[in-house]
Amino acid sequence: MINKSVRLVLVLGLILALPAPALATDSVKINDLIIAGRIPPARRESTVEAVRAFYDFWNTGDAALLKQAIAENFTDRTLPPGRPQGPEGPVFASRQFRAAVPDLTVTVVKMIVADNYVTVHMSFTGHFTGAFGGTQGKGQPIDFIATDLVKVANGRITDNWHIEDNLTLLQEMGVAKVGS
Repeated sequence: MINKSVRLVLVLGLILALPAPALATDSVKINDLIIAGRIPPARRESTVEAVRAFYDFWNTGDAALLKQAIAENFTDRTLPPGRPQGPEGPVFASRQFRAAVPDLTVTVVKMIVADNYVTVHMSFTGHFTGAFGGTQGKGQPIDFIATDLVKVANGRITDNWHIEDNLTLLQEMGVAKVGS
């Protein structure tokens, strides 16, 4: 016979191992949220809140959401050429991209929270109606993926590592062609 405390530990372990339900927000859709391991509830909530605000920013372009999400010492660890470092970088990138794809929508496909690191896999969709480099959009649809790893401390994102499927994006925009 299993005593009550052992049974409680087993039940809690099973609950923590289950995927959390998708979060409902007014902007970014999060399809799958997984909390990996035991994270104190207050820290878990502040981490998810910061990360949600970050992707709400990418979904809307609202810089006030970015301010809620990132720390003053925010560092982009995979900074592309031409993008400013620090909190100004995401604002710059969002403005540039939204000029090309004004109806940009971000969907978080999967978010995995593991202590103070969060891995986020997302998809971006919209229509290329603006200009990118020397190419003018003709309304063609875009649909590409990206994955981020963010570090959160004290309820704010301090670091971001990211990789985007830029080849697919540039092909959809008509900027790059594969093959001969």
